[in-house]
Amino acid sequence: MSPTAANRFSLEGETALVTGASRGLGQAMAIALAEAGANIVCVSSKLGGAAKTAATIRKLGREAWELAADLSARDAALSLADEAEKGAGEISILVNNAGTIRRTPATDYSLDDWDYVMRTNLDSTFILSQRFGRSMVARRKGKVINIASLLSFSGGITVPAYTASKHAVAGLTKALANEWAKDGVQVNAIAPGYFRTDNTQALQRDEKRSAEILARIPAGRWGEPADITGAVVFLASQASNYINGHVLVVDGGWMAR
Repeated sequence: MSPTAANRFSLEGETALVTGASRGLGQAMAIALAEAGANIVCVSSKLGGAAKTAATIRKLGREAWELAADLSARDAALSLADEAEKGAGEISILVNNAGTIRRTPATDYSLDDWDYVMRTNLDSTFILSQRFGRSMVARRKGKVINIASLLSFSGGITVPAYTASKHAVAGLTKALANEWAKDGVQVNAIAPGYFRTDNTQALQRDEKRSAEILARIPAGRWGEPADITGAVVFLASQASNYINGHVLVVDGGWMAR
């Protein structure tokens, strides 16, 4: 018997790994996946950073593991994957959410900042996707969800490395989908709009820029972390089995304006 529409959204029996799960969008997505039935490996940059997220997930009756890794370091990303599989077993859902931003005019942008942003936002996304993707392809089942950005489509201001990395994440999503779709693995991305998170604090504090942003959002408000949860559950579930290489914009209508 084919599963019902509601059952297609169930993640019962699945194990997800979510990077950047300590707060903001990552925390919201990790908890939402657990609410849908998944057990969660919660990754943060510092040990103890995702303790609150993991505790919330356990209260839901799901298993949670808390791991830490500096994802700007390639060896750390690989070690994280090994540690996750050792503790949690097979990872069937990967959410590459961890990211960072450095704001400086392009004429003054340091190569150290460029490298740090690119390693964190892009390199770790490829390394973890490749590492877990191998076993997903072998099993002919798996979900990779990358977190892109509105700056996957536009240039932004004073964030050249972030913009370059998020354009690349969107392209990588499509490249991996092209290779892995035939093997039953879906690779998609979510492009959040302007959400109230740590990454956007500078914009929120800039009264002029914040007002300009708000004026362009048809929904008339900034996004809250809860606004992204439906998208991640959808892309992690059977309901999205025929969706591949897609960048799902969750932006209150920003891109439509």
